[in-house]
Amino acid sequence: MNLTQWLSWMEQCHTAEIDLGLDRVSRVADELQLDLSSSTVVTVAGTNGKGSTVSYLSSIYLQAGYSVGAYTSPHFLRYNERVRLNGLEATDEQLCDAFERIDQARGQIPLTYFEFGTLAALIIFADTKPDLVLLEVGLGGRLDAVNIIDADVSVVTTVSIDHVDWLGDDREFIGHEKSGIFRADKPAICGDLNPPVSVAKYAADIGAELYQADQQFSFEKTKKGWHWKGLNADGSEQIINDLPLPSLPLQNASTAIQVCQHIPLNVSADQIKTGLQTATLTGRMQKLEVDGVNYWLDVAHNPEAAELLAKRIKDMPKPVTLLLGMLADKDCQQVIDLITPVVDSIYLTDLNVPRGQKASALAALLPSGVHALQADTVKSAIEQIKKHTNAEENVIIAGSFFTVSDALSELGKEK
Repeated sequence: MNLTQWLSWMEQCHTAEIDLGLDRVSRVADELQLDLSSSTVVTVAGTNGKGSTVSYLSSIYLQAGYSVGAYTSPHFLRYNERVRLNGLEATDEQLCDAFERIDQARGQIPLTYFEFGTLAALIIFADTKPDLVLLEVGLGGRLDAVNIIDADVSVVTTVSIDHVDWLGDDREFIGHEKSGIFRADKPAICGDLNPPVSVAKYAADIGAELYQADQQFSFEKTKKGWHWKGLNADGSEQIINDLPLPSLPLQNASTAIQVCQHIPLNVSADQIKTGLQTATLTGRMQKLEVDGVNYWLDVAHNPEAAELLAKRIKDMPKPVTLLLGMLADKDCQQVIDLITPVVDSIYLTDLNVPRGQKASALAALLPSGVHALQADTVKSAIEQIKKHTNAEENVIIAGSFFTVSDALSELGKEK
């Protein structure tokens, strides 16, 4: 089968889209005899900030000349985006070969789409043996398929309420679930500036070496850049001054530098600076200029991400137009309350996917007196925006990976 056929088949292979637990995927991994011992493995969990932390680390270590494998999700335009080697997407051939090997090894064991993808990434990394392997957790941590691997360094970026149907609405419980990627006697880095108590408790219970933001490491923003201070693996204080401001969130850059202190691959302060400055990420304040209009794509789909996006919008030249499309199981009210006060005009779109919210339902959540134009697709919303937007204006497209993916597909045709 080609890649499209494999992906279609994988979607039908399990009765549930999500089936948390490590038993099934561990048994298949054992059958595959996966060996990542040639690589240093970093696993990254968190409500927000996973992707940017992985991007920072990948950029830093590629800058330093190391080989890097990165597994992330979801993808925007091509499935291949989920598995990268030295910044390049895995080929169709690599993925299809991995899927074939998984299917042979699993026997009658059912696997979800994500579990197939995780095992495929691990096969590719075991085959290619990069110096550094970066694994992004899909959902939660403790029971996520990525957690079958014992990471050398584990990271929890932030802990907020999201995926309520799977993780509940208790931040202490969510912190415990995400901390499930920690390992005894291994470094565990937490980048949350106000973490739930459960993170430190879990680390203490299993004997992980915890490094927490604003305790063992911190950052200070200055007029021209920022300074970082933290601890290396032997407990010595490390300071890096005059860092350039990155395009991705600063808090995650600070977390990434602390992670670097525990990866046994030497990088210099200059390589860290350059790596942070050049790190980019699809769908995170990603700028596309089309016909003179600045389109900013940001997947912000929960309150924490929406708050960060709102702060960035405040600093933008006006007018600012918002195109928002969301999933129904997200906290749509909070996201709307955070973003809409800082924009000048609003477009709402249906998301025609499972769990997709209707534009009319989003419109009902708008504050009294605030109106929005509604569209049945992202494409039609963008067509409307083009008619009413002048050159050099800013358009924010946010609310979901699906919203950004559709926008990338539509706007990419014109670049």
